[in-house]
Amino acid sequence: MKKELEIILESIEGFSKPMINLEQYTTPPVLAAEVVVNANLIGDLKPDSTLVIDLGCGTGILSIAASLLGVKTIGLDVDINALNIAKKNVKKVGTEKYTEFVACRIENIPLKLGTKKVKKPESKIVLNDNSKIDNEGDTNYSRKNIVVIMNPPFGIQKKHADRPFIEVAMRISEVIYSIHSAGSEKYIEKVCRASNFKITHLWRYKIPLKRSYKFHEKDFKYIAVEIFRIVKDNV
Repeated sequence: MKKELEIILESIEGFSKPMINLEQYTTPPVLAAEVVVNANLIGDLKPDSTLVIDLGCGTGILSIAASLLGVKTIGLDVDINALNIAKKNVKKVGTEKYTEFVACRIENIPLKLGTKKVKKPESKIVLNDNSKIDNEGDTNYSRKNIVVIMNPPFGIQKKHADRPFIEVAMRISEVIYSIHSAGSEKYIEKVCRASNFKITHLWRYKIPLKRSYKFHEKDFKYIAVEIFRIVKDNV
C-alpha cells in the first residue's frame, strides 16, 4: 500500500512561489505515505467515520494521501495560491469526493468546539452546539472522530512557530500526527503535558528536501525529522 501511495503522490504539484516566512516546503511523497499508512495500521483512519484535518495543508499532499485511503479530509491554509494548486492536485488524483480546502489563518480556524455556531464566509464548515461538524449535510463528526495530520512550520524562521498549530490541533481533536524537526521530543512532551496529551509513538526519518529557495546551495539535501502520534491522555 505504501509504495502505491508514494507513486501516486509523486504526481502532486508543489509550491509555485514558496514563502519563506511561512516556511513552505513540500512534504516528500515518501513521508506523506508513511504517515497515513502508519495511521491506518494503528486504526485511526476509518473511512466511514473519520474526518482528517490538515492544518497548514499547503498544496495538499497530506490531505490527498489520507483521501486516497477513502477518508474524508479538509485542508486549511492561509495561502490562496497554494490552495488553488491543492485543488488541481485533487482533480489530478481523482479524490474530489473526499477532499476540500478552506482558506483561513490558524488563529481564525472555523472549528471551535464547545462554542455557538460559527460560520466563516470562506468555509462550508458549520459548527453546531453539540460539538459536531456539519459538512454540507454529510456525516456529523465529533471531536473523537477527528484526526489531525499535519506538517507545521519547523520554527526555523520564527521559534516555536509550530506551537499554534499544535494547540489548535489539541482543541479540535484527540488524535494528532505531526511532523517536526529532529530533536523536538522534549519540546513536544512539554506542550503535551500542558494540555493533558501524551506521545504514544515517535518515528524518526531522514527525508530528501528539494531546493525551494534561492539561498539553497544544493538541489536537495537530507534532513532528519520526527513524526509524533499524540493523543488525549484519557484516550
